[in-house]
Amino acid sequence: MERTADSKTSLRIAIQKSGRLTDKTIELLKGIGLRFDDYKRNLMVKCRNFDVELLLIRDDDIPEYVQDGVCDLGFVGANVRAETGADVSVLRGLDYGVCRLSLAAHKDGPIQTLEDFEGKTIATSYPNLTQQFLEKHNIEADLVTISGAVEIAPRLEVADAICDLVSTGNTLKANGLEELEVILESETQLIQTNKKLSPGKKKLIEKFLLRMDSHQQAERSRYIMMNAPKASVPEIKEIIPSLNSPTVMPLADEEMVAIHTVIPIDQFWIVMERLKKEGATGIVILPIESMIL
Repeated sequence: MERTADSKTSLRIAIQKSGRLTDKTIELLKGIGLRFDDYKRNLMVKCRNFDVELLLIRDDDIPEYVQDGVCDLGFVGANVRAETGADVSVLRGLDYGVCRLSLAAHKDGPIQTLEDFEGKTIATSYPNLTQQFLEKHNIEADLVTISGAVEIAPRLEVADAICDLVSTGNTLKANGLEELEVILESETQLIQTNKKLSPGKKKLIEKFLLRMDSHQQAERSRYIMMNAPKASVPEIKEIIPSLNSPTVMPLADEEMVAIHTVIPIDQFWIVMERLKKEGATGIVILPIESMIL
């Protein structure tokens, strides 16, 4: 695609400059064919083969930049978007950066249920979401807003409990805390400005989304090849959760056929034993770079 400097057609996409979402987002962009120079030393990076420029900023600033139309698209955690309350549209949930915003307190301490938070002090980096949750459940508590290292607040006696992001829960355990209530399930989202977009930008976004959807579908799928008795083909067709009808090809042995198909990778291990029972042999699993449905 020929690049232009026309702001009415060029897309500007905000991504986190450094943090837990950065590497996966860069990997996704490279996976859909975008080529750009070293992003670690620049705040703005232009793609060499797509009419896009990347703006690398703090994740907390991404929703506002997209809301105001400074950026057309942005990759950001659902937790950040929800906390800011930005007026943006969510185009896609992206299945990475998965975590949850949860209330936690000392294990075996006086706070064991949601009602026990009444009158307590809660440290958090998400005061808006925390307050909304407490009000929804008619609980009054004092909030202390902290940026980073929220989990040590009870140990420092700054707060009785915390509301923070949890992924594995190991950080909570290391600080003697226990997750009690989930406020929000989060993942990386692709958001779009609600400001009016030019026809050129709309077309670019359509192409961008097509690439993204194809890449992510391919990541969740594998190309499967196997040999099987011809008589077992009807049963194997019933077993395989294929996107379309599998390809069946004859082999030198007239009683055997080769079967090729695409299958969701998480389903393969479930059906593998059933395939073997039907006589499938020489099963080969191959990754798929991209897939257009």
